[in-house]
Amino acid sequence: MWHPLRAELMWFDIINKTMFAKASGARRQWVFDRHVSAAGWVDEHRLLMASDRALELFDLRNGKSTEICPLEADNTATRSNDGRADPQGGFWIGTMGLEAESQAGAIYRFYKGELRKLFGNVTIPNAIAFTPDHRHATFTDTARGQVMRVALHPETGWPLGAPTVFIDFSGTGLNPDGAVFDAEGCFWNAQWGASRLARYDDDGNLIQVLELPTSNITCPAFGAGHIYATSARQGLSADDLAAQPSAGMTFRFTTPIAGQAEHRVILES
Repeated sequence: MWHPLRAELMWFDIINKTMFAKASGARRQWVFDRHVSAAGWVDEHRLLMASDRALELFDLRNGKSTEICPLEADNTATRSNDGRADPQGGFWIGTMGLEAESQAGAIYRFYKGELRKLFGNVTIPNAIAFTPDHRHATFTDTARGQVMRVALHPETGWPLGAPTVFIDFSGTGLNPDGAVFDAEGCFWNAQWGASRLARYDDDGNLIQVLELPTSNITCPAFGAGHIYATSARQGLSADDLAAQPSAGMTFRFTTPIAGQAEHRVILES
């Protein structure tokens, strides 16, 4: 996530329970006693952060967290994964099994104090993103290989009707991971195992590919004339890691394409 008020990139190492931040200076990091995976900004100094048991208000000034609401707190076999703030001030967050057990997770939305389950029976939730016209959300279960699209209520942001398939990767060998829409309404998808970010138009047609030097690309973000991409070492063999010394790094590329500013999370009515 690129924090629009701080002009700072923030990203997570979920497995090692760490959040990083970097602006123009040195990289900062916070290490937790629980898995943390995604965040949305509340103001200049505070984030709504998803951990494996709760949504928390995290203060960047002192590193203190306050629980806002539980998130599958009674299920020790799951953790949070992909998440993003929506245009109406809500925050979508997915959960999954600690070992990616089949259909162990779900996708939730927090909106002005209320947490509501949106979609269940999810194995690996990813690609939570929102179109710049504020009319649609996307999400995927990476294990199923289909990016879904659902209409949103223009004022409240709650989903309207059933999701439909936006891009179908099943049978292609491509695994959709994190995603974001740019300001032109194009969908940027990190593709696990494929060493790339891929850009699609509003009809789901591939229009651009950005190749990266390691296989497991996990999520893109736009900020200050750049596109960023995180990657993962998880699942790579010793030979893979020897061949991919940049595995697990976060990459930055200059781009003329503008992204959307990340939306603010509204905590209460």
